[in-house]
Amino acid sequence: MAEAGELTVVAFHLPQFHPIPENDEWWGPGFTEWTNVGKARPQFRGHYQPHLPADLGYYDLRLPEARAAQSTLAASAGIGAFAYYHYWFNGRRLLEQPVEGILRLGEPEFPFMLVWANENWTRTWDGGDRSILMEQRYSADDDLAHIRALRPALTDPRYLCRDGRPVLGIYRSSRLPDARATTDRWRAEAARWGLPGLHLVRIESFRDERGDPRPLGFDASVHFQPSSENIPPSPRWFRLRQRARRLSSRYSHRVFRYDDLVELAMSLPDPSYPRWPGVTPGFDNSARRRVEATILHGSSPSTYQRWLSDAIARGARSAALVDDGAGAMVFVNAWNEWGEGNHLEPDRRHGRAFLEATRAAIEASRPRSRPEVAVDG
Repeated sequence: MAEAGELTVVAFHLPQFHPIPENDEWWGPGFTEWTNVGKARPQFRGHYQPHLPADLGYYDLRLPEARAAQSTLAASAGIGAFAYYHYWFNGRRLLEQPVEGILRLGEPEFPFMLVWANENWTRTWDGGDRSILMEQRYSADDDLAHIRALRPALTDPRYLCRDGRPVLGIYRSSRLPDARATTDRWRAEAARWGLPGLHLVRIESFRDERGDPRPLGFDASVHFQPSSENIPPSPRWFRLRQRARRLSSRYSHRVFRYDDLVELAMSLPDPSYPRWPGVTPGFDNSARRRVEATILHGSSPSTYQRWLSDAIARGARSAALVDDGAGAMVFVNAWNEWGEGNHLEPDRRHGRAFLEATRAAIEASRPRSRPEVAVDG
């Protein structure tokens, strides 16, 4: 629950750390995100791969103990909530077991929200329209069935709210045939339950997701990172050429300096509409993509901390535009995207350094009380 005036740092959370029948069929028995992580190899000198977990090990999110350990670690760093990716395909849910376990058991006592990852599932891990494994289809009836299925989560006392309104995200609003119709149906259904409303956020993840989300029925956007908006137009650290690309798959990768992306992100002006800022501790999807991966090289806790501090200040300005009194939100991508090399969870190289940087940025943003001055007489 976001209290009045308080900052809430939200970390995106990937639930694909337990086997499901669909992944067994598509990728082989026992497949989880750890399968990709374990196969990663360095693609050039100085390239940090594989990313191997430290404190939490190779966990299984079906276990309550694993979810509790994640929540304890996140809370210790000042993280205010997890944003679990939610997968809904016309009534069929995938990777739902972690959140269902949280709802069923009533633990851990840690705030959470949902983000509908409404992309096609594909063999290329890009949400596109080729090599589709599970396809998204939309309808008015499905809109209602979907929001009604979410009622147990949205009305759970731990669910992240702003002024009593559950925060709910859509990853690709541009894929909806009529986004305004969908958001109107969802708001009407929430009102029928007696909720004061919903705080709907559109995730700005691609070029076609940018712009003022309010005409589409959203309260705000989330600036998902890394964003093409602040990736340099051409790799400055590692320039790729067609001839080299034909010689070896490793030369197909796009490699950028993490520091360049951060500097560009902090130089961008705030938009004129409400947008919750985002940051990432790094990005490297070469574990998932053997060719044409995007790699942010040289990320560090100190640069990440500086970026998060800037995002917190931007979040306060966005909160003034939202004007619901619930304080700022900042989104970190991600808590545990190990297959994309962006995780706050401790790894064997950095340990808890990114978590410590998160806490330091949050604590530095809090107003300090003035020391009391003794007055004689």
